[in-house]
Amino acid sequence: MESPIYNSAGKKVGNVQLPESVFNVAWGDSLMHQVVVSMQGNARPNVAHVKTRGEVRGGGRKPWAQKGTGRARHGSTRSPIWRGGGVTHGPRNEKNYSRAIPKKMRAKALFMALSRKFKDGEIMFVDSFGISEPKTATAKKALTMLSRISGFEKLAAKKKNAALIAFADPTDAGQKSFRNIGNVSATPVRNLNPVSVLGSTYLVIENPEAAIAIVESRVRKGEVKTQ
Repeated sequence: MESPIYNSAGKKVGNVQLPESVFNVAWGDSLMHQVVVSMQGNARPNVAHVKTRGEVRGGGRKPWAQKGTGRARHGSTRSPIWRGGGVTHGPRNEKNYSRAIPKKMRAKALFMALSRKFKDGEIMFVDSFGISEPKTATAKKALTMLSRISGFEKLAAKKKNAALIAFADPTDAGQKSFRNIGNVSATPVRNLNPVSVLGSTYLVIENPEAAIAIVESRVRKGEVKTQ
């Protein structure tokens, strides 16, 4: 398996050999769903929180006598059926949504995501963007030139989640140059995960030889069956 390598001007400068253990892994719906849902749960902030009838202020006095008034019996004005009362079965911030994800499952889910992207022609390898100082204009120009490649036209036109830029050797200059562009995001290759890979239309990998070596190192953590 091999794929072309482009420079920042959108011209082909060579080819890169791709390991089948990373870019030719069979898709599995159940495994991918389990890993993605677990990762989203681990990133979920516990913000929503309601008070129960025991936490709402007031309601200590019985509103009226138990018998003789002709009205329904009540013991507190902070009952969930009263306006201003507590909430029943509402969200609580002490609930834990996190789930443990085995390393082998996480690695195979990443390989499945990369294999799907490669099969769909949505992975591009770039030798180097040549960014030595933070400059958004340089990054935008590179994306515009790369969008001229057949199959990657949406790289500069899509308004949201157009591409994920993965750096094998991330630098402040490179990441700062891309972070101001609204339709792309940047991350080190070592931080790639199924959610980030599948969350963007394209995946652009800089310095493919070093990047593939980093990703391929996860294969040693567990055997991954290919197609």
